[in-house]
Order: sequence, then structure tokens, then C-alpha cells
Amino acid sequence: MTNQADLQDLTLLGQGKTEPERTLETFPNQHPNRAYTVRLETDEFTCLCPMTKQPDFAHITIEYIPDKRIVESKSLKLYLWSFRDEGHFHEHVTNMILDDLVEALHPRHCRVVGEFKVRGGLSISVSAEYEQDATIQVIQRF
Repeated sequence: MTNQADLQDLTLLGQGKTEPERTLETFPNQHPNRAYTVRLETDEFTCLCPMTKQPDFAHITIEYIPDKRIVESKSLKLYLWSFRDEGHFHEHVTNMILDDLVEALHPRHCRVVGEFKVRGGLSISVSAEYEQDATIQVIQRF
């Protein structure tokens, strides 16, 4: 059951704020001992080409296995919106989103996929992934 302590760090939800903001708010995971997947998707992501300043549109999919924290969806919406007027290459912005989610959540696993719409005859799909114990696994293999 959600209790008042779960809500104490949330400043955007329920406040009527509708401006882009580069803040990811989180709340406690009440099931940290269970490995379950959270999937969030939007087909409304936009940023700008850093060279031409033309808009790039993408379908963004975020999947993660939470550890102690869960991302609050309104803050994620405002966070993604904050890229709208910024110039980024598709590969960079997808990895930036992953890095910011990992910093905010410290998840067991996280994957961000950016499927960018056709422009100039090409569509680009970028997948970036984080694994909590990846460095330990790599070291153990050698």
C-alpha cells in the first residue's frame, strides 16, 4: 500500500506543472526483492538535429527492473519534453536518457530504445543498456 512517506519526494505530481524540466523524481519500490519489469513508452519524443535544427521525432521505450526506486511518470514526461528544443544526435540523446535514469534509479537493469522516424530516407534505431552487475560479470570472466 502506498503511504505518505512514499510521496514525500514528489514535487511535480499533482501540481499542475506543465513545463519541461530536466528532473527525474522517484518513489520507493515496495517490492525490492522481486525482479519485475517496468515499461514506459511514448511516441511523442522530439529533439532537434544539431546541424540543421530540423525536428527529429522518435518512439522511446524504457524498460527497467527496479531496485529500491521507481521513476514517477509525470516527471519522466516533463524530462523527455525538455529535449524538444535541444540539438542532439540520436545515439547521444538515447544514451543521455539511459545515463540519467541510471543515476536517478540505480536499477538492476535498464534499457532505452529510441526509434527515430525517417528523415533523409533513413530511420535510425538506437538501443542503450545498463546492467547493475555488468562490471563484476566482466571481471569474473577473465
